[in-house]
Amino acid sequence: MAAVETPSVRADLLPMTAQPSPLEATQALFAELQQRARDAGLTLRTPPPVPTTCCGRGCNGCVWEGFYGAAAYWRQEAELVLQG
Repeated sequence: MAAVETPSVRADLLPMTAQPSPLEATQALFAELQQRARDAGLTLRTPPPVPTTCCGRGCNGCVWEGFYGAAAYWRQEAELVLQG
């Protein structure tokens, strides 16, 4: 009886299904805007720090809500600086 060959799967041909987490997307945005500012010879204020005190219980007013609110404000401010 002949052995059955299993076809190999090339990872580069698989569909990209993994989406970045909200934190990863936010950090990528921070990095992109900071790079654009450096390229333009501008300085942006430091982005808000990532929370370290979340208890994971889904509290109303979670530190993550505050972080994403501050991140949205930072983005608006950064875009104003970049527009000149």
